[in-house]
Formats: sequence, C-alpha cells, structure tokens
Amino acid sequence: MNNLAPAGPPWLCVGGTGPNPHPGLRWRTPLPGPWGRGRESGGERAQAYAPAGPPGSRCVSGEQKEVLGAKRKWQKGKQQAAERRQVGSGGGSLPDRSCSLRCSEMDAKARPPELQVLGMLASLWLGAMALAYVLWQVHLPPTCGQVCPEEGPSRSRGHGASRAWEPPRGEAPKLPQDSCRLVLVESIPQDLPSAAGSPSAQPLAQAWLQLLDAAQESIHVASFYWSLTGADIGVNDSSSQLGEALLQKLEQLLDKNISLVVATSSRSLAKKSTDLQVLAARGAQVRYVPMEKLTGGVLHSKFWVVDGRHIYLGSANMDWRSLTQVKELGVIIYNCSHLALDLEKTFQTYWVLGAPKAVLPKAWPHNFWSHINRFQPLRGRFDGVPTTAYLSASPPVLCPHGRTRDLEALLAVMGGAQDFIYASVMEYFPTTRFVHPARYWPVLDTALRAAAFNRGVRVRLLVSCWPHTDPSMFPSLRSLQAFSNPAAGVSVDVKVFIVPVRNHTNIPFSRVNHSKFVVTEKAAYVGTSNWSEDYFSSTSGVSLVVSQRPPGARPGVRTVQEQLRRLFERDWDSQYAVGLDGQAQGQDCAWQG
Repeated sequence: MNNLAPAGPPWLCVGGTGPNPHPGLRWRTPLPGPWGRGRESGGERAQAYAPAGPPGSRCVSGEQKEVLGAKRKWQKGKQQAAERRQVGSGGGSLPDRSCSLRCSEMDAKARPPELQVLGMLASLWLGAMALAYVLWQVHLPPTCGQVCPEEGPSRSRGHGASRAWEPPRGEAPKLPQDSCRLVLVESIPQDLPSAAGSPSAQPLAQAWLQLLDAAQESIHVASFYWSLTGADIGVNDSSSQLGEALLQKLEQLLDKNISLVVATSSRSLAKKSTDLQVLAARGAQVRYVPMEKLTGGVLHSKFWVVDGRHIYLGSANMDWRSLTQVKELGVIIYNCSHLALDLEKTFQTYWVLGAPKAVLPKAWPHNFWSHINRFQPLRGRFDGVPTTAYLSASPPVLCPHGRTRDLEALLAVMGGAQDFIYASVMEYFPTTRFVHPARYWPVLDTALRAAAFNRGVRVRLLVSCWPHTDPSMFPSLRSLQAFSNPAAGVSVDVKVFIVPVRNHTNIPFSRVNHSKFVVTEKAAYVGTSNWSEDYFSSTSGVSLVVSQRPPGARPGVRTVQEQLRRLFERDWDSQYAVGLDGQAQGQDCAWQG
C-alpha cells in the first residue's frame, strides 16, 4: 500500500478517475477524519492510492481473489436474471411489482455472504469515520507534551478557537453592563510632596490590602522577586512596615484556607529574602521559573489574579520599597472574570514552565489560547463608561495562539495617536541591554519620531534618573530631543524624573520612578517592561490596553485616558522633572533635594 496517506482497511478502496502516475493503482478518494487528511505537497493535496479493482467497482479488495471471484459470479447471475425479466415482461415493458419483489429476493440470495458482510463492515466503518471527523472539528484535544498543567492551580478552560486564527468577523465579546470597575493605583515615595490640589490615584498599599480582603478562594501572584520585610535587605526602617503588614495578611489568608500560588523568577534580586519560604511553610505553592535557561531573560511580570475575578497589573514588585520608597503605577480591575481568566492563562504559562524539566512547547495547547486581543478586545462598560480592553504579553514564545504580543500592543497604541503620546518609563534604550555586544534596535524610537513627523503628534517622554542609571542612555535621549522642530510642526520633548534621596540613603535600590505606561487621547497602556529590545524579546512581561469613550449621560466622568494624562502632566510639570539641558549642566541623578 502506498504510504502517501494513512491506509484504511482494504474495503475502503473506491474507483476513481484522473491521471495516475502509478499503473495498476487506482485513486483512493480522501475520507473524512484522520484517514482523509492526506499531506500537502507543492501546494496541492497529495492523493493516496490503493490497488485497482475491477472497473466501476465501489467496494473491492484487490488482495482477496475469493471475493473477486464471488462478485463476478454474482454479477453474471444478476445479468441472467435481468434477461429473464425482460423476456417475461413482454420484451421491454416494465416488470410488475410482484416480479420486482421476487427479483429483489433472488438478487439478495444470489449475493455471496462474504460481500454482504464486507458491505455491512464498510458501512459501519464509514459511519465511524464520519462521526470522528465531526468530533475532530468540534473539539481539538491539546497536545500536552511537557506543558500541560498538572495538579497545579489552573482555573482556566480551553476555548474552541480555530487552528488558523484570523482577526474575527462580527461582534467582539461583550460584558453585562457595569460589571467591571477599573481603578488606577500608585505609590509616591515618602518625602515627595506634590503640589496642593494636584491629581492622584489610590495608594497602592491600601489598594493591595483591599484586594486581599476581597479574596475568598485563591490568589495567584507573578512577580520578579519578593522582599516584603526590612530584614530581607538588612535594613531597619519604619517605611518597611507596610510590606511586613502585607506579608502578615497573606499568612492570615493561608490560615483561612485561601490558596496562594506564586510564580517568580529563579534569578532573584532578593538573595536573602525568606518571604516565600515562610509562605510555603503555611501552604503556599511556589514555583521558580528558569527564564534565563528557557528564553535568556527573567520573569519580570508583576500581576495578581484573585478568585478568577479581580486583577492587579503594574510596575510594582512584591517589595516593601514599592509601597513607600519607589514611585509606581498600576491598575486594579474588580469583578471582571473575562479579563481575570485571560490573565490567568498567562500565569499558567509561567506555572507549567516552573515544573521540573519543563521545556518550551513548539505550540501551546489550546487551553492556553486567548480569545481577547488587539483585534477582538473585550467590550463593555466599566463603571458605566464604554470600554474596550485587552492584555498582551512578552516574549513571543510565551504568547499562545490569539495572544497579542507586548511590543505589538505598544506600537498599536502609539500608532493610533493623532494628538499626543505621553510615555513614562524607567529606562529608554534603542538597543539591547543585556546582550553583548549590544545591538541597535530602533523600533520604539522610530515609532515616536514617525508619530511626531508624519502625523504632528506631540511626543513627551519622561525617563527615570537615579544613581544606577546607565549614562549610555543619555545620547539616545538627546538624539530624540534633537529631532524636535517646532517650526516644522515636529514636537518631541524629553525630561528625566529624579526622586530626591533626602534622608533615605540607608535604603538601597530605592528613590526612583519605576512606572511604565503610555497614554494617548485614544488609549492607555499600563505595562511591566522597560524600553529596550530584551524586555520584548526574551524577558517576560504583561500589559493592559484600555480605551474608553466619555458617556454622554454622565458628564464629568473622566475616562482612564484622561485620568492617566492628568497624572503624567502632574509629574511632567513638577520640580522633579528636569529637562535634558538642565541635566547636562550638572544636575546629579543622585539629587539629595
């Protein structure tokens, strides 16, 4: 039997027509299900062959001579019976009904029993194949390999998406009205006063504790590292109390049988932290994801999924300094199971890769696929405001089918701007940062320049400056600033944000603006990645893209874009945002204040 397609039982061979490169073999019609898929060659479906049977045969085994002989004998008897009927009917008139019944009985008796059995088996086989084909189309079972979630904390379920994903036609998913609530959250370092009456977001520490109070079943946390106590870094400072209170709250929830599941980077900045060991002793499940081995980066994501209903996503790590000593920005969305379960799928990619001997799959099983993305965002009302939202992830190898890539989401937000692009990031490098020798990577830099030059978009970039800032960043920033040409309608401004150290010199790796967001007149992007190639190609990250329209029936309600724009302008206009010219004249990133 030719091996171009899986061979079925011999009685499935059927006659066919058309050119045949193999004399003595006859075309075999592709069948439903696995037998009929065939293989592709040169853009055409390869045809399978089977031994040729007698001309015109429909069910014949070319390998059973007894059956062929019996069929010939039966055909001869049938022909003779037809001749007798013709003679008995008067040489051409139609036979009467009684004769037809008798002839049918004679034909049935003349048919060899072997062929009767084969015919029944063929009918059963074809029916089974047709059923298998239908089931195969409706439910595609995952090919797990080493990436199927085992006894872990999975809450996500597979979705019946097609294998070849395309931008959807028709309606995107919709939510019940007023089902989701979005809150911007931030942390402002101690001793960093803002101007009276300036806008602000909900304090991060308060928001996190409220989110934990809402937990009833489970808390899933993805974080670069954990360091919630001053003892973790050998510091005795009162500003660590909020982090220690957060750790105690997590211990209390574990004692109430609320599950805590943590995915964190195997390469951690907190070498001496015992937080996760303390929580694991209370029953928390913890996995250390070897991203450096798998992708060449680290697990840099920072998000929570609570009860499969609420989420936090933003720049803050599980670090007490993120609550009192580092400037952070994030978002909490309450009562939004669609987004929560979609973010859970990204958590599950980390969880399964943290299992012993886990490897990256060639293709993620369908229960990891997303049906909410840039082309098909979630649609609904967040607190009465018409909203679209979707999540993105990086690196590409951690983006299963249907998941928007983080870089694609960021470029889409900037590419859609017609009025302004305001971006606040910790680092800005149009190169690689952790690959040596460094490689030029102008993707985001080009997007900003193109927006300013081609569409007249006002571009403002606010970048952090602190004692650990790499000085090689400044030539790139000055190059971008130099692109500005107000006379030609090209507006590009760059500033650095410096958090004064003041009397907090005893706290290492603090006093910095760690935010990572972009806002335009059309959309808000809140992420976890700094701006260099590595964060989008090898390091894990997530982002949330939200776009809102002002509701006509509720005047005065601010969209998330408007709220985030006001926070950006507060920082941009503050005394802590310094122009590059001022920095070049000697402004120190370790400004004491």
